[in-house]
Amino acid sequence: MKVKVISRNPDEYLRETKYDLHKVQRNYDPSLHPFEAAREYTRALNAVKLEKVFAKPFIGNLDGHRDSVSCISKHPKKLSELISGSFDGEVRIWDIPQQICTRNFVAHDGIVRGVVYTPSGDHFITLGDDKTIKTWQAVSSTFSEVEAPTNTVLSRTVLTSISHHRKKPIFATAGEVCQLWEESRNEPIRKIEWGVDSLHDIEFNPVETSILATCASDRSIILYDMRENHPLRKIVMKLRTNKLAWNPMEPYIFTSANEDYNLYTFDTRNLKQPTNVHMDHVGAVTYVDYAPTGKEFVSGSYDKSIRIFVAEKGHSREIYHTKRMQRLTCVHWTLDNKYIISGSDEMNIRIWKARASEKLGPLKPREKAALRYSDALKEKYASHPQIKRIARHRHVPKHVYNAQSELRTIKEKVKRKEANRRAHSKKGEVPFVPERQKHVIKEQK
Repeated sequence: MKVKVISRNPDEYLRETKYDLHKVQRNYDPSLHPFEAAREYTRALNAVKLEKVFAKPFIGNLDGHRDSVSCISKHPKKLSELISGSFDGEVRIWDIPQQICTRNFVAHDGIVRGVVYTPSGDHFITLGDDKTIKTWQAVSSTFSEVEAPTNTVLSRTVLTSISHHRKKPIFATAGEVCQLWEESRNEPIRKIEWGVDSLHDIEFNPVETSILATCASDRSIILYDMRENHPLRKIVMKLRTNKLAWNPMEPYIFTSANEDYNLYTFDTRNLKQPTNVHMDHVGAVTYVDYAPTGKEFVSGSYDKSIRIFVAEKGHSREIYHTKRMQRLTCVHWTLDNKYIISGSDEMNIRIWKARASEKLGPLKPREKAALRYSDALKEKYASHPQIKRIARHRHVPKHVYNAQSELRTIKEKVKRKEANRRAHSKKGEVPFVPERQKHVIKEQK
């Protein structure tokens, strides 16, 4: 029997390439590939394992402060510049790529409570426990002369936090009352108050720039409008809110960091209950900051760990920790969406990757294609038990692991007790209360 085969010389139809990469002719008929699912599953399993192998999130640290880091501010136009303030009143300006301090000086007597850049980035404003608001040049003229502020304002009340308007030369401070200031004036242009003892955090909305929110000592979150003479709305939580962050892509969404170990995402159009409750921390959450995409946010806690949350999900996708890192005081997501910067009690500022296994530096087209393929496979097989187990696994410090077990036991006990009461009571006497309705006590308008 004779068999005739069509054969062609590859030199006649393949062009020369640098890497000898040629298009492979494939027939995608499913009947010819009976083991496609099994092959893809194996590749997905390898991809999720390799992600764990290459997960090295810690990049470096900025060392130099002689007391705990109290606040950090990102430059609005430069990715390489950062300002930090500490508990001893010192302010330092850092060059992030080189990991060196370019300037340092004592700005206040006592703790630096807040530091923020002006929208142009030419100046920055600091406030401290000495009731002063000082404006400084971002670039010093000479290194030999003694640092002096371009403007100093003495406040009549204690100041605890500061936030700058995104476009106008206006900034707001929190303390005994909410005050609005103009950069060129030494007196506040407006005071807005709602019968609370003190405010400890304030944040301008980056999109709806006339809206701002504060966290108060009476466990409330208060919303203000610069165009109004009185506050808009107020919600009272069960425990105190430490920090608040607005979503940069959805102006009506904000997330609050609470003392009860949780974070709460609210929609300002309906404040009766949070749209999501983000659990996983085992200590009071002290700071929260959104990614510039608005899809994720990062939080720091007293449990000495940093957690990254997807905005729509209730549990964290990543936890960062080191042996030496102590309680977190501030955490920021950089404006290029690649890094996380954290300041903590042990005088250190750390730089982390936002995605732990991401390769730094330029990628070749083949690498990009391979990574996209791996991501698609991991997403396709994400619900498979083995892949889900590997993807979810995290090494956590022993104190966090033990605290998680204790909290789990407490929650199970409360649920079991409620279920027993419901089973042995009249119908409707012990109603089932969803998790999202448990934490807001009341809303005031």
